[in-house]
Amino acid sequence: MIRFLSSCLLLVVLCCGFAAFRPRPAVLGVVKTRSGPVSGGQNKTGDVAYYKGIPFAAPPVGDLRWKAPQPVKPWSKVRACLAYGPSPVQAAPAPFSMWSEEFLIPATPISEDCLYLNVWTGARAAAERRPVLVWIYGGGFTSGGSAVPIYDGEALAQKGVVFVSLNYRVGPLGFLAHPELTKESGSHASGNYGLLDQLAALRWVQQNIAAFGGDPTNVTIAGQSAGSMSVNCLVASPLAKGLFTKAIAESGAGFSRPYPTLAQAEQEGMRYGQELKAPTLAELRQLPATAFVQKMTSLRGPITDGYVLPASIPELFAAGKANPVTLLTGWNENEGLLAGPLKNAADFRQQAEQQYGAQASTFLRFYPATNDAEAETSQQNLGRDIIFGVPNYTWANVQSQTLHRPVYVYRFARKVPATGQYVKYGAFHTGEVPYAYHNLRFVDRPWEPGDEKLADTMTAYWVNFARTGNPNGVGLPKWPAYQPADKQIMVLDLNPAAHPLPDQARLDFLATQTGKK
Repeated sequence: MIRFLSSCLLLVVLCCGFAAFRPRPAVLGVVKTRSGPVSGGQNKTGDVAYYKGIPFAAPPVGDLRWKAPQPVKPWSKVRACLAYGPSPVQAAPAPFSMWSEEFLIPATPISEDCLYLNVWTGARAAAERRPVLVWIYGGGFTSGGSAVPIYDGEALAQKGVVFVSLNYRVGPLGFLAHPELTKESGSHASGNYGLLDQLAALRWVQQNIAAFGGDPTNVTIAGQSAGSMSVNCLVASPLAKGLFTKAIAESGAGFSRPYPTLAQAEQEGMRYGQELKAPTLAELRQLPATAFVQKMTSLRGPITDGYVLPASIPELFAAGKANPVTLLTGWNENEGLLAGPLKNAADFRQQAEQQYGAQASTFLRFYPATNDAEAETSQQNLGRDIIFGVPNYTWANVQSQTLHRPVYVYRFARKVPATGQYVKYGAFHTGEVPYAYHNLRFVDRPWEPGDEKLADTMTAYWVNFARTGNPNGVGLPKWPAYQPADKQIMVLDLNPAAHPLPDQARLDFLATQTGKK
């Protein structure tokens, strides 16, 4: 009998032990949104619930093409949200340059009916009020979508964040301006439909995220490349007031090259209509969506339209009109590979003399070209600095000096492990995303133990920032807040550590030359 009781006691202890180590189930199930109830699925371990393909606006088709997002038609029956909604209209995805298929949207579905978002949450009850992170994808404002594998939100949800990703219109369907569109808008503006989609999704978050266990008063917007530029626009826009308190901007901001004015964009829109043999708005709305993919327009990103963006980005920040946020921003070591065709040393020096005149010798000290190999490296560094370095560096300085708000700056320097054609790309544009959102498992690369450790560290920084506005935490290398006096940044490599910004002098030079310091 004693032996029997002892065995029973051991069995109870073992069962309790196993129960203690099983993930807590995500029990949210059906969630009532303002538009109607939705059901989702659960991950394999049962600790995260996901809701994919939730409509946050009416399909922008027919007469709603090139209009601000309209309210979604409510539903009463439970809507199963188990799969991503269609990606916005764009060219068929195909690997190119440094981007293998893991960095691209799935081939289907792609549709003009694309205004859907996705939610991952580990909350067991709506009352938990977890921090919320809203992800905005990149793609040069011509491609992308929330269904890209590396944008999966499960890992951050497991770490306590309610993760939201959204779709927005891209290309001509997202950013075409036209005098007739301006006239019918009611806001005396046209063109920024992709940004208006993002604003509509953020308003949906404010109205609904509490039902998923999220805290609408603790929302962080985050994006990379065009997504980072979108974050910058949203921080600058008066229409985004009260929709978020923190921002993560990875490689992109609108401080260097001004966005076109509404008048410029309208002229381009009329020229574009002529090219498509559809000069009137009615004729443009009759064209199939594929027509806008077959023939792109040169203006396909944000516009200083007087409404979403009442003035240029630098003007809005300089006037103190930007939304007050805490900022985490940075760029990658080898993003200059986007710079385009490279020149030989002689041609590069000649271009420098023509462009910089009396300052050419200073320019060539920062970007030397004594031989072709050196000129190639300098052009890559210059491309990185002009496209990403100066804009994000300028934002960091404005954030600290003008807005007097905390900012944390990073440089992602890990040369992403690769084989074959991908070896040459190093710490490439978008390379940090799978680390920051702990999605290395979706990318087919020869990862090393150090990569998993770096992903753990970066994800912890991002989660801590979303939770408190400070990336630091127990067991993490200290990340000092950026101060213009010492310009300390966090270099994210296999051994993350804080260092003074290594290329401050040349960034200051470039910023001064463009008048954007």
